[in-house]
Amino acid sequence: MSVSKIPKMIYTAMTDTIGGRESGVARSSDGVLDIRFCTPGSTGIGTNPEQLLAAAWSASFASAIARAAFERKIAFAGQVRVRGEVEIDVEPDGYDLSVRLRVCLPGIEGSLAQLLIDEAHQLCPFSKSIGRGLAVSVELN
Repeated sequence: MSVSKIPKMIYTAMTDTIGGRESGVARSSDGVLDIRFCTPGSTGIGTNPEQLLAAAWSASFASAIARAAFERKIAFAGQVRVRGEVEIDVEPDGYDLSVRLRVCLPGIEGSLAQLLIDEAHQLCPFSKSIGRGLAVSVELN
């Protein structure tokens, strides 16, 4: 008999966004996040969704690497650095995104660094969810 794990929700991030990427604003329900949007490459004041995804994914991935290292009792000579790069791609059916994570693990040699990266990819919720096709629900209020 197979026993399925029922996911346990531990946190819900909520934001309200008015407008879009050209001149919208977004605020989190707790008031900590309060940002303006502008189009990528424009001179407008604000960020864009791709920058937010790059920051969020790289932060989550860095934490996953730290967790993998902790479980293996590996210490770093400095802090883990992850550069998130999110690109907008033009496809025949519209726009798409591609993501690249560039990882720097101070004092860790190549094969061990790659092992930690591989393990982090399995631990990181962004890598797991988006990599396998994030479950999305859109509801009309």
